[in-house]
Amino acid sequence: MESSILFSMCLSLQVASISTILIIITGIPIAYLLAQRDFKGRELLDMLFTLPLVLPPTVTGYYLIIIFGRHGFIGRIIYQHTGWSIMFTWYAAVLASYVVALPLMIKTARAAIESVDKNLINASYTLGHSNFSTALRVIFPLAKRGIIAGTVLSFARAMGEFGATLMLAGNLPGRTDTMPIAIYSLARGGQWSEAHYMVILLTVMSGCLLYIANRYTKRIF
Repeated sequence: MESSILFSMCLSLQVASISTILIIITGIPIAYLLAQRDFKGRELLDMLFTLPLVLPPTVTGYYLIIIFGRHGFIGRIIYQHTGWSIMFTWYAAVLASYVVALPLMIKTARAAIESVDKNLINASYTLGHSNFSTALRVIFPLAKRGIIAGTVLSFARAMGEFGATLMLAGNLPGRTDTMPIAIYSLARGGQWSEAHYMVILLTVMSGCLLYIANRYTKRIF
């Protein structure tokens, strides 16, 4: 039993780490675009990215199955060309965690970027710096606390993801059972002592991450 608990903990850390890296790579540019560019449909785009934050995780998982499942829009093409499906693999857990946690990065980073003094940004443009150079030299350094807070919150959310992961990756012991899914299986099987241990462990980890995020968030505003 200890080996299965260790596996679930390691898998959760692996899934959360990879999904968080993907969130950093994609979430910061999206947050910058929404904060610094005024274009038609900007708020609609923001709403689409935010939906996984308010929808039940099972609904988000259902959409992911429709898109990435073996018979989904994208999943069918991948399966026809490679014979491989993301369903019921740990990659599916990464995808589910990424989609569910991405809005936290976008919302937090956007708020931090929007709080950067416009005079400093305009001064950078006046000195001849490009949009890209201004973002790297001025905007992102000044918004770094919000970006760090978004990263920590995204990691914590990815660690605790359950519904969408269960829909897309399933509950396969030794393959896709992250900590939340393992807790569900243990409780359903009446193995309360093991479930208590994992619940306490996940609660402590999540609490520490939230404490770190709160310390950074308070300094944004």
